[in-house]
Amino acid sequence: MAWVSLLAKVPWTEVLKNAPAVAEAARKFWNKTRTPASTDAADLPEDADAPTAVHALQQQVTALQVEMRTAGEVMQSLAEQNAQLIARVEKTRRRLLLLALGNLALAIVVVVLWLR
Repeated sequence: MAWVSLLAKVPWTEVLKNAPAVAEAARKFWNKTRTPASTDAADLPEDADAPTAVHALQQQVTALQVEMRTAGEVMQSLAEQNAQLIARVEKTRRRLLLLALGNLALAIVVVVLWLR
């Protein structure tokens, strides 16, 4: 039952608002990492000249930089959402602690009044 009240405090509008962007970025990242680069050093013939090999390696480096940037953006977005969620959970934890202390104080008052 406590989980239900905890889940009720989650900013679902923010989560749902950001979910498509995170999902799209994750999908792009996943597709880029799943498909091999179009120019691979292993695809070069052994007799390829140095400028061709350098060009192929530069393309690979550029592709890897794009993948790293995309991965960083996805991780940053997930980290921001995680931080928001943690802040809400911490706020809810504090409220539950105050509620528990208030209930304990009320129970003590009721017991004292009942014993009189």
